[in-house]
Amino acid sequence: MTAISLKQIKKLYGTIPVIHSVDIDIASGEFLVLVGPSGCGKSTLLRMIAGLEEISAGELRIGDKVVNALPPSDRDIAMVFQDYALYPHMSVEENMAFGLKMRSEPLSEIDKRVTGAADILKLQDYLERRPGQLSGGQRQRVAMGRAIVRRPKAFLFDEPLSNLDAALRVEMRLEIAKLHRRMQATTVYVTHDQVEAMTLADRIVVMNAGHVEQIGHPLDLYRKPASLFVARFIGSPTMNTFPARVIETTGRHLVLQLPAGRAAIDIRGRSIGAATTITFGIRPEDLTVCNTTDAWLSGELAVVERLGSQTFGYLDAGTEKLITVEFPRTADVQVGERISVKGDSSNVHLFDSEKERRVN
Repeated sequence: MTAISLKQIKKLYGTIPVIHSVDIDIASGEFLVLVGPSGCGKSTLLRMIAGLEEISAGELRIGDKVVNALPPSDRDIAMVFQDYALYPHMSVEENMAFGLKMRSEPLSEIDKRVTGAADILKLQDYLERRPGQLSGGQRQRVAMGRAIVRRPKAFLFDEPLSNLDAALRVEMRLEIAKLHRRMQATTVYVTHDQVEAMTLADRIVVMNAGHVEQIGHPLDLYRKPASLFVARFIGSPTMNTFPARVIETTGRHLVLQLPAGRAAIDIRGRSIGAATTITFGIRPEDLTVCNTTDAWLSGELAVVERLGSQTFGYLDAGTEKLITVEFPRTADVQVGERISVKGDSSNVHLFDSEKERRVN
């Protein structure tokens, strides 16, 4: 397969910038996920790779070739869209073969590739059906099959699972993961769903307002988010964040004033002055119930969610947002109950309140 390189890529609509100097190197065979909220620029960036959007500035390479000026048909990539984009009057077999026929491939080669793709995607029994006779998941597999038969240099996926129900999304996520392991194809995948990103990606690019916030392996982003935006976006439920004040720096420790108590955090080379206001972050699973004397946060449980495998409580601790606490799944906690929680200082994340970047 083929590497893809984006250097200082920009996109402007008139004088309005929507993609700001993006640099990404995608290795051959890598599964890279672009993730972020609606309007962050991830689909625009994907369409620029595909050639469906003009690049305003910068350099895009597919393999060893600069492709800024090449039309989509000459980039040798295959794209799977959110809405399947199948021809309703054609059978599954005809849909999958259409692109090859337009390229005047030999009929024997077309049959071989379609049969191979149908075998990979378990579509052998549906080749004579039309899209209207298929489920959403089957239609998406046909769209993927149409891409596979082309044997392109890279696959591009634009939110391919967003039109499916929850159960089908899980099923198709597994299908896409198995397909990538089998084909080892360079893949760029766009989604707003961070669960999809965490489960599918070799690396994730988190985007925000046209900027790249962070690039890294899924668990690196979860364990060490580079910004407050990444901390709040990656993880479900999201990380708890609230203001804290530095009241003392002693030796190796930083003493913070929290809503219900104090926490001593290992400085580890951080340079933070006393009386500095920072943003304190901790994930729900890193909080535990404690006595009031040791508490970092205290309050009443406003909501309790029992999900079977997990139980989450939402604590009104006087912070701007409710604090999420993960309890053991059999925990007997009730709405209105007053509890106190604390965590291990090694699991704390600190962010500059003004720049919203991680304090390292």
